[in-house]
Amino acid sequence: MTDTLPCFKAYDIRGRVPTELNLELARQIGLAFAAEFSPGTVCVGHDMRLSSRDMALVLMTGLEDGGADVVDLGLCGTEEVYHATFSQGFDGGIMITASHNPKDWNGMKLVRKNAIPVSGDSGLYAIRDRILCGNLPIAVKRGYTRRASFRDEYVALLLSLLAPDQNRRGAERLQPLRIVANAGNGCAWPVMEALLPHLPGAFIPLHPEPDGAFPNGVPNPLLPENRAETSRAVLEHGADLGIAWDGDFDRCFFFDETGAFIESYYLIGLLAQNLLASHPGSSIIHDTRLTWNTRELVEAAGGIPLENKTGHAFMKERMRRENALYGGEMSAHHYFRDFGYCDTGMLVWLLVWQIMSQTGKPLSALVSERMKHFPVSGEINRSVGDAKAVMALAESRYAKDALAVNHIDGLSMDLGAWRFNLRSSNTEPLLRLNVESRGDRALMEQKRDEILALMV
Repeated sequence: MTDTLPCFKAYDIRGRVPTELNLELARQIGLAFAAEFSPGTVCVGHDMRLSSRDMALVLMTGLEDGGADVVDLGLCGTEEVYHATFSQGFDGGIMITASHNPKDWNGMKLVRKNAIPVSGDSGLYAIRDRILCGNLPIAVKRGYTRRASFRDEYVALLLSLLAPDQNRRGAERLQPLRIVANAGNGCAWPVMEALLPHLPGAFIPLHPEPDGAFPNGVPNPLLPENRAETSRAVLEHGADLGIAWDGDFDRCFFFDETGAFIESYYLIGLLAQNLLASHPGSSIIHDTRLTWNTRELVEAAGGIPLENKTGHAFMKERMRRENALYGGEMSAHHYFRDFGYCDTGMLVWLLVWQIMSQTGKPLSALVSERMKHFPVSGEINRSVGDAKAVMALAESRYAKDALAVNHIDGLSMDLGAWRFNLRSSNTEPLLRLNVESRGDRALMEQKRDEILALMV
């Protein structure tokens, strides 16, 4: 561990165990959180990683030593920590997870009262600095820990958000479907077991057991190589829909009835359009990576599209500031005002199922025209020697033809018939590229390859 604590990122804590994040540091984070925010009660949950339970235990010890009472949620998903925090009136919440990172990583997502995220500028770096200078006071009165679960209340909220009125439960309007659900040995299936008694249809589970050894690979469906199994299962079982989650299930990915992976970009427009039907005039937050489809659909539905920097802390801050109805990132984070302005990987697939039921259309039919209008590259990641230099090179290469350039998050350039975004990851040493065009796949692919040639 260096004296700069590199596991403290822009909006969470994430690093290799034990070189960048270890048990002693976890205890210190608990002490520093208590000292920085003086919380009365903090809830703590953890994912299935092999180091997560031990890390949660020492984190809770640090919180207790700092004077905070602790509610131990045990194994759960990140959004269950968010839900417990905003629904139970807790003063903070901490989730032990490294999401989709390799199995030797771990991390933490921190929130304050009402599940307001703790990012670098809102306390995360202050916690880091307290640790670096040893400003970790022990409280005169030590806190205590109790075990609790709010899963039943969480499931009830999810189901209630499917119902536009109080006279009919939302799940009663879902048409029975056959759904492949790939939990990837993450934390999603225990919640699915609580949801299934309320849902029609048939579910085919893949890798439902939480297992931090990742016997079937890292649960990250954003990686193309991780999609084949879900796609095959959809075809083999004649399923109407396939869904797959990352490890802490705050992201959900979709496969249509043909087994095709559907880029989350198109889901953002679909969900925004559907939600705006009952909330016209509302603001919709979207990230900078891919924008044209979202903006067109939101404006056509009478909404206000607002572009924002990528990252859950930045998105939630903007959601609250604008009182936005919904926000989406093409990395498959979906945020809802009625879910405490937080992201949820469970509500999103239930809403897509609801749209399919209302329209009587398969997912392929709901997105196919939009995919033709705005073909995309999908996010392409590269390790580069100097990310800033690559972005500067790309900007100079296309500057004379650009209709608009912004640096809200990395580099975004509008070239009229096509556009692109290049940005550095906030959680990994990668440069990420996204390209889209106006109905011209060949042009999109040509420009994609041009920019990839610069990414060295």
